[in-house]
Amino acid sequence: MKRLALISAIALVGISSVSMAGQPFDFGQYRDQVLRAKTQQLFGFNNPLKAASTASIDAGTANADPTKLVTLANGLKAHVVSAAGNLGANIDMMALWPNDENPTHLIVCNEQGTGQPGVQRVSLADGVVETILTGTSSCDPAHVTPWGTVVVAEEAGNSGSMLEILDPLHTTNVVYDRVAHTLSGADAGNVAYRPAVGHLSFEGVGVYPNGVMYYGDENRPSVGTGGGAYFKFIPSAPWTEGYPITDLLYSPLASGKIYGLRLGKRSGNTDYGQGSELGKGTWVLIADNTIPAEVDLRAAAAANKLTGFYRPEDLNADLNAMAEGNVRFCANNTGNESDDRNWGNTVCFTDGTIEEAAANTAVPEAQMFINGSRTIAMMDNIAYQPGHGNWVIHEDRDAVEMSGDGYPFNDSIHICLEDGADVDDQTDGCVRWASLNDLNAESTGGLFDAFGKNYYFSVQHNVTGHGVILKVTGWK
Repeated sequence: MKRLALISAIALVGISSVSMAGQPFDFGQYRDQVLRAKTQQLFGFNNPLKAASTASIDAGTANADPTKLVTLANGLKAHVVSAAGNLGANIDMMALWPNDENPTHLIVCNEQGTGQPGVQRVSLADGVVETILTGTSSCDPAHVTPWGTVVVAEEAGNSGSMLEILDPLHTTNVVYDRVAHTLSGADAGNVAYRPAVGHLSFEGVGVYPNGVMYYGDENRPSVGTGGGAYFKFIPSAPWTEGYPITDLLYSPLASGKIYGLRLGKRSGNTDYGQGSELGKGTWVLIADNTIPAEVDLRAAAAANKLTGFYRPEDLNADLNAMAEGNVRFCANNTGNESDDRNWGNTVCFTDGTIEEAAANTAVPEAQMFINGSRTIAMMDNIAYQPGHGNWVIHEDRDAVEMSGDGYPFNDSIHICLEDGADVDDQTDGCVRWASLNDLNAESTGGLFDAFGKNYYFSVQHNVTGHGVILKVTGWK
């Protein structure tokens, strides 16, 4: 303790002497230096990357060694999970199956058109890829539910739909007609279309143990509209069992109510609209889908004047809060880099306890967690690190479109501290731990295992023309 105090005192003397010498002291830079010096202690690896990569390797190099598609911080090591020729070229979000403690497969969404595989399974043992489902348009989110199924959904405007898959290891080559919402193939009985949750451009999805689900519309503001809204689905029959379902009829997603988030409670909940993007709010009933019906949630957001964000992307539950019985999730809003210098942000939402969320008796609240900047911009995927409690942020930058001022440079992956006992509610700091080496690629679908020691992500639309999924180890 005395040694720490001495070090702190020496540091403060150093600060004072620099200031007294007439040279302005930049405390922000000092904070960044401390973060880099304490990276092992705070984040579990050594020496973060000081800058994003500007390299762009060719297809031959990437095919010979797919790990060369990424530069990592010291102590971290990339391994190829799969770079199979039949792996979808635009693999986006992924889920560990059957769970994140002892997974055998990744269930992955491919963000391409109806003619390409939409949902695939990838063996962690040998990287073999098999197609579960085709027919989706821009399949994006993929999540394992507490009742032992997988939900996938389309990032396809107000026609985007959600599907639920039972027994994904024994469901193969099912065909989905996204216009008629019909399913065909020998294993079609293992897939269900879920109209009860409504239609929007699905990206971030968070499913809680009782079946309450939060999700956003990946939409931007346009001609005065508010952008993408956030929604909550409360099942008619909340999930209370502790075992997987064996029939999709028993899924909590079969029927329920949809609510939309509107922030601003002053003057009898009327203080909403442009400028009320943070703070407390209300859940507005959009649809009672006890008898499922088709609901255009994008149209409902405009009609009900729900709070809009600039392109809501991925969201992830705060697992520490969940373990304590509370709802807190953090979500990325991409913004727009090349046209607007709108760097995006990460916002964290609370909704009382898990039981209060299901009863819809809590007051929802949204608070800023990361304000985007030139250094960390256009946040897309987000992942919570079990054990450490840190947050991983993937960028989806307009690297090629931007020029000058050091551009173009590649997308990076950052890791950010949770907020501590300081004066604000925002992250206590972020460092860069990975950067791609392909200017046209994007890192997506990132997620940790249950122990925070293995990190999986996709190098989407990379130079090889096929999918590449990597695993990063070395987290201490």
